[in-house]
Amino acid sequence: MKHFIICLSVFALFSVSSCQKDDEGNVDSSALSTYNGEFTREWFKLECTIVKETPGMFPPQAARAFGYTGVTLYESVVQGWPDAQSLAGQINGLDPSMLPLADTDAYEYNWALAANAAMADMMVKMFDRTITPQYRNEIVAMEEKWKAIFSEGVSNEVRERSISFGKAVSMAIYEYSKTDGGHEQYVDPFQLPYTWPTNNGAWVPTSAVANPLAPYWDQNRPFLTANVTESQPGAHSAYSTLTSADFYLEAMNVYNVVTNATAEEIEIAKFWADDPFNTCTPTGHTFNIMVQLLEEHDANLAMSAVAFAKLAIAENDAFIACWKSKYDYFLIRPVSYIRQHIDPDFNTLIGTPPFPAYTSGHATEAAAGSRIFTDMFTNGDGNYPFTDRTQIQFGFSVRSFNNFDDMATECANSRLYGGIHYNFDNTNGLQIGKKVGDNVNTRISWPKSF
Repeated sequence: MKHFIICLSVFALFSVSSCQKDDEGNVDSSALSTYNGEFTREWFKLECTIVKETPGMFPPQAARAFGYTGVTLYESVVQGWPDAQSLAGQINGLDPSMLPLADTDAYEYNWALAANAAMADMMVKMFDRTITPQYRNEIVAMEEKWKAIFSEGVSNEVRERSISFGKAVSMAIYEYSKTDGGHEQYVDPFQLPYTWPTNNGAWVPTSAVANPLAPYWDQNRPFLTANVTESQPGAHSAYSTLTSADFYLEAMNVYNVVTNATAEEIEIAKFWADDPFNTCTPTGHTFNIMVQLLEEHDANLAMSAVAFAKLAIAENDAFIACWKSKYDYFLIRPVSYIRQHIDPDFNTLIGTPPFPAYTSGHATEAAAGSRIFTDMFTNGDGNYPFTDRTQIQFGFSVRSFNNFDDMATECANSRLYGGIHYNFDNTNGLQIGKKVGDNVNTRISWPKSF
């Protein structure tokens, strides 16, 4: 695998025991064993559950929560890893002076304890206004469980120092997050008041929800500016009601696909629907795939921290980039157009979400994730046969793919099969997501080995 390279001098920094020092008091990294990354996967599984059960966690808001959790994990361990560079100075608005410093020359740290404390603290902060008491308690219980495991054989001083450092990192990242424009927007996910365009071809409500979701989300600060400024698609086919026009033909294609859907297409539409509050949203699905892949590799903490941070940045920025195109074009959904101009009795296979069509959020986030997966788990040829088992928990079967791009394409196509998107929503969404994912892989300095 491209990055699945054993490098003992790096692995050693993620021991489940505290660091050892030589006779001069310096940290002796050669004496360290490897930290296992299992606990990080457990945290992201819990985050999926909390997203599903927490009011206001629609897809953009969920992507942001996953985003800052992943960044926090990485920053909680990066100072114990000579081969790694902090995200400070690499992502927008995060200055090195904003983060606490670990004195690794003078003191010992247990990086698993630091990461565990940081993730627990950030998990509460990302959902604080609407999280249920049950899930607050589950966060506390999980933190205590892993704290007990990682404290075995560790001195009180090292334990408390490591936990304090992890919580300080979480607080620093949380303060940073509060300035991005999306702070606590799960409390007000529709960002009212908002007056939308009413020209021909403009979005209209598709359900009892009268307002479009998160109309100002595109104004949020992305982690990488290029993920928004360099990813935007050109205009979609010009709106028209002429039966010979490209736009009408695009809508007719949706109509024909849905009314003649095969059993396989219906299964695909439902498998990838990832409706909020029924599942943990599209981003949660993609994070669950990352969890599965890391489990299959028995990934250590180093690999896990990089993988989750990459995906966190990509998913957060994918929704900001996608929302820019949605609200720049504010395009009518297929169901509305088809009922007005083709068949008033038309119904979609799955529910249409309350925001404009162009481009597809599913396509964008799936493609962003696919580029992160490809970079993490393949040798550059893109081949990686795998089976997505993550939806079993929600009552679905499994889906198998030859590679991650095929996965993203099926996710995009699912929105056509369901009647939710025009095909150009999907194809352009895939292009946005691929650019976002590639930027995250190449424009941030990541460790070369784990």
